[in-house]
Amino acid sequence: MTGMDVRLGKKRVTAQAIALSLLTALGATATQADDYFKGKTIRLVVGAPPGGGYDTYGRVVARHLAEYLPGHPTVVVINMVGASGMNATTWLYTQAPRDGTVIATFNKSMPFYQALGQPGARFKAEELSFIGSMSQDPDVVSVWHACGVKSIEDAKTRQVVMGANSGGTMTLYPALLNATVGTRFKIVTGYPGSAAVYLAVEKGEVDGAGSSPWTSWKVSRPAWVRERLIVPLVQVGLKKDPDLADVPLLIDLAQTDEQRALFTFVSAPAAIERPFAGPPGMPSELVDIYRRAFMDMVKSPRLREEVARLNLDFDPQPGETVARIVSDIVTTTPAIVAKLKAITDEGR
Repeated sequence: MTGMDVRLGKKRVTAQAIALSLLTALGATATQADDYFKGKTIRLVVGAPPGGGYDTYGRVVARHLAEYLPGHPTVVVINMVGASGMNATTWLYTQAPRDGTVIATFNKSMPFYQALGQPGARFKAEELSFIGSMSQDPDVVSVWHACGVKSIEDAKTRQVVMGANSGGTMTLYPALLNATVGTRFKIVTGYPGSAAVYLAVEKGEVDGAGSSPWTSWKVSRPAWVRERLIVPLVQVGLKKDPDLADVPLLIDLAQTDEQRALFTFVSAPAAIERPFAGPPGMPSELVDIYRRAFMDMVKSPRLREEVARLNLDFDPQPGETVARIVSDIVTTTPAIVAKLKAITDEGR
């Protein structure tokens, strides 16, 4: 048994002790359960820098969730950046308290990264306590209008420089398209997050962004969308965004059964865009409280009004559905995972 195994074992024992005490507290009386969060502060960890899409959704939820939790706690947002969200997810999995005082939102591709065995994915996403997700908006591979590329077919005829952070889907999507459909994307990594990539596009350092939810463009650069300064080439998701009826889904580009399986695996995380979860080991009663509060919150006219005002995509999923999709992703067949890993390694 390694040192890490011992440490994790101790954490599980601690989590079990917390769970037992919480079960006692929550099960004692309905009044005690109603007051469980009273006077407490909940930290909502956002696994991305300020200013991007995940931060925007995280702050919207922080403004509304407390109204639907027993005791109406204070909810504060903390940004924990690094490794395309894997730092925050690993912290949630290994260190966050299991008593309901910490929840998080992070890159929806965490289970996908886990399935690929990416460095830094030191967690089991299927063990997280999923509360729900806010969107099913597809990612888009997009370019700046002045680069002269208007379609995936154009991207096969010339080199297109794409900005990316240190790994993640910003690198994966262009690499996958290069390997399967013959595009000529040149991937430039090292940007700290999506906001930095958008700035690089604006300054002319790169031609486009290797991956971004379509909502993020609408939130962070609405003028670019309105004036068609940013050109989406392909959507990565299981259903199209209503704004992008003429832009193909990645799955539409499949020419073989293997490509269709690859593209489906890659596209599945979009079905749980903007997920929210607690750490593993939270008592089931506490998870249920969060899930009920989340679903009550997304029905709220006040939240829906704010979402509409911010021009956010809004297509929520309950926690049980998110957990099932995560399980499906991490149990993808080894052959498909191996194929995609080979493409990812080659694209670095």
